[in-house]
Amino acid sequence: MAAEPPPSLSYRTTGSTCLHPLSELLGIPLDQVNFVTCQLFALFAAFWFRSYLSPGKTSPDVRHAFATIFGIYFVIFCFGWYSVHLFVLVLMCYGIMVTASASNIHRYSFFVAMGYLTICHISRIYIFHYGILTTDFSGPLMIVTQKITTLAFQVHDGLGRKAEDLSTEQRRLAVKAKPSFLEYVSYLLNFMSVIAGPCNNFKEYIAFIEGRHIHMKLLEVNWKEKGFHSLPEPSPTTFPVTCLVDDWFVHKANFLTRLCYLYVVMQASKPKYYFAWTLADAVNNAAGFGFSGVDKNGNFCWDLLSNLNIWKIETATSFKMYLENWNIQTATWLKRVCYERVPWYPTVLTFILSALWHGVYPGYYFTFLTGILVTLAARTVRNNYRHYFLSSKALKVFYDIVTWAVTQLAVSYTVAPFVMLAVEPTISLYKQNDVSAFPAAVPGCNSVFTGAEKPQKLGQVSCLVTSPFLPPVLQAAVREPSWMAHQARPLHKNFCRLLLSTAENPPLPF
Repeated sequence: MAAEPPPSLSYRTTGSTCLHPLSELLGIPLDQVNFVTCQLFALFAAFWFRSYLSPGKTSPDVRHAFATIFGIYFVIFCFGWYSVHLFVLVLMCYGIMVTASASNIHRYSFFVAMGYLTICHISRIYIFHYGILTTDFSGPLMIVTQKITTLAFQVHDGLGRKAEDLSTEQRRLAVKAKPSFLEYVSYLLNFMSVIAGPCNNFKEYIAFIEGRHIHMKLLEVNWKEKGFHSLPEPSPTTFPVTCLVDDWFVHKANFLTRLCYLYVVMQASKPKYYFAWTLADAVNNAAGFGFSGVDKNGNFCWDLLSNLNIWKIETATSFKMYLENWNIQTATWLKRVCYERVPWYPTVLTFILSALWHGVYPGYYFTFLTGILVTLAARTVRNNYRHYFLSSKALKVFYDIVTWAVTQLAVSYTVAPFVMLAVEPTISLYKQNDVSAFPAAVPGCNSVFTGAEKPQKLGQVSCLVTSPFLPPVLQAAVREPSWMAHQARPLHKNFCRLLLSTAENPPLPF
């Protein structure tokens, strides 16, 4: 019997091992090699799909079948028997789609899909014990969950609600008939988005398969009346995050060095998302499914399924601007299935759903709790101080530079627990990077944490969070328990007032 290959980081994968020699040659983990190979193959398949299986040359059923078979193969190649989780969830939810009434289909589908995803997230903690693979089965499962819930709500809108009760967007995307099994599995498991997403709408996907997608988008902007008569054509970790909480680094490096290293670490973690989402966008555009219409200058746009805007992310001068251009399709999904539909506390529930969808690692919840406060803080500062810097171009440039730097550092600090995952390194990071001087330096921010009266000359804001950092409160709770007991009542009161104040003007979640 042949000896088993020695266990190593590059050999760890739940999918195919046929590319292991290439993984060893390149020094790249095998799961990442499998992922990139599938996405590159999907890119070439998308060109072939568009050229040789175009709607004018073959039937929608053939296009559905090809997209589904290739998608299933890619999932099995990358994730092996763990791909069974996707197929089980798809079959269960199709059973709900067929049997449930239109008035309840969205509820059953949402709780089953999110429940199954949560169970899988919990199991990953025990299977991988925080040492998760870069590309494990939960990624496609999260994408499929988005699609299942999106379709269920759109079927509910089309069959279970009156047209006058729907918003303009809900009316446009409403599905008037339940999909066939082939349409359902094709939408969920097609090769263009099953590995890396993004989520898209069922009605637009069916229009794409049937060859109506581009015409439908052009009709939305009356393209012929604007003089357009032709159809468009498409167009390894060097800085370990664990170093942030290592004793030798914490004690030898000063605060500024630690803060700069934190920024560098977070920057180093972003290229993998940039690569995966940009490649996924390219796959959909190559197949012809990225066309979104015509802009105000008459240019054809291919950003229907774009998941990020790198330039706007890297030049963001506010937390809101950063979030609006990161994981765009997930933010859209959260808005459509949660924020626009829940009758109470939409912002809080949307953040909770976003955290639950990402997984059950404690670091996720530290990030999203901090994210709520950072968003509110950034909005408060902007509303109360920005107008002082608009009197001259020089002041405006100075303001933009400062807010860019603060935004990038605030995002790095907020997202660090998301990367660390566990509680202990997160608390250690909070304790070692003491920024408690920030709240005292800016008027009004202490009112959130101490229950003080609102600051003078800021009349319209009763509770300010002007420091983008939550950790000082956590540090105080750890170092001085009696202080926390004394402050618990006003902290709870003011924090709830802050959350309720976001009902009319919500921040976008991650």
